[in-house]
Amino acid sequence: MRIYNLSQFTRGWLIGDFTPSIIRTKDFEFMVRSYKKGDIEKKHIHYNATEVSVVVQGVFRMNNSILNTGEVMHLSPGDPADFECIEEGWTAVIKTPSVIGDKILYDNAPNK
Repeated sequence: MRIYNLSQFTRGWLIGDFTPSIIRTKDFEFMVRSYKKGDIEKKHIHYNATEVSVVVQGVFRMNNSILNTGEVMHLSPGDPADFECIEEGWTAVIKTPSVIGDKILYDNAPNK
């Protein structure tokens, strides 16, 4: 058995095709992260990955929708995404596949 701390990983990303990671795989990525009120993620697109984000706790604005504890957002490849933390909380995210460089800021994306 091994024990880790989230502070050992980049922005809560624990599994995927990157370092550091607990499991290095191209199959999927997994992240769990805490946010403070006002934290934002700029609008971006994943051309290859499908993403499922779970609001574990708190309130977030995701793509102009308010998501509360227990709600889930599913994004297909090419769907733009952004969010803001409205009430301090946590999210967990699974993306598949894990593709390095797949996250493109929306303003820089061709064919947006």
